[in-house]
Amino acid sequence: MPTRTAAERRAEARQAYDAYLAACPSRQLLDRISDKWTTLIVSALADGPLRHGELARTVAGVSQKMLTQTLRTLERDGLVSRAVTASVPVRVDYALTPMGRDLLPVLRAVKLWSDTHVAAVLAAREAYDHARATEGEAQKKL
Repeated sequence: MPTRTAAERRAEARQAYDAYLAACPSRQLLDRISDKWTTLIVSALADGPLRHGELARTVAGVSQKMLTQTLRTLERDGLVSRAVTASVPVRVDYALTPMGRDLLPVLRAVKLWSDTHVAAVLAAREAYDHARATEGEAQKKL
């Protein structure tokens, strides 16, 4: 077996985690962190632990099933921790892990960008749709 240099090993490692490659695990992670529910749930947990019901009220529109599914996935990925407190009824709190806190500034920036640019995006969509409708009318006349 030929010996590889440290530079060759680093180059192989970089290539192994290239989201442009279909089989790359980082593509799955990119898919997870770019999900709208992930962005909203991680942002909601920024100020501290919340219970399932508190998260459901904070993240309006998320179904019970989707909230539970997203929380499980985030816990599996190491971004959220789940703490069960024995009481009546049982108390379950969700909180960001250190890795989840590390992701928080990125997701907050995306959310802020979205909040800031939504009017411009809606205007661009309207202009696009109007231009396509106008093109369609012109095509019908030909």
